[in-house]
Amino acid sequence: MSELPLTYRGAVYPWHCDHVGHMNVMYYTGKFDEATWNLFALLGVTRKFLTENGRGMAAIEQTTKYLRELHAGDIVTIRSRLIVLEGKKIHFIHEMVNGETQELAATSELFGLHLDTEIRKSCLFPDDILANGRKMIAQHLDIETPASG
Repeated sequence: MSELPLTYRGAVYPWHCDHVGHMNVMYYTGKFDEATWNLFALLGVTRKFLTENGRGMAAIEQTTKYLRELHAGDIVTIRSRLIVLEGKKIHFIHEMVNGETQELAATSELFGLHLDTEIRKSCLFPDDILANGRKMIAQHLDIETPASG
């Protein structure tokens, strides 16, 4: 059994924290966004692919659950699970973990669409990216994670 792919590793800096001393929601969202682009790259949805093909990605729904506070100096990792990649749709979940305690700090579930940037409408993912998605989903079917276990 393999692990879910590591899509982000970083730290909580003092300027990420709000007036009560824990990481502000805007920085959770930012770290999850960075993880999203790393997950996309693993699938082949890279900046080069997007620009050379006139393509883009759009989030259509995002649900974040804040489970434990993070503070300045905490190290965080995010692992990501691809749930669905079919047609023009993508659905995945990120799990943010405190690197010291290994406690699940937050999750973010996202639904998105693949776009044709010229006509500004959703379009199908190419076959090679769909194949990468099927392979990734199959590799991680039986992995229990803090959010699923």
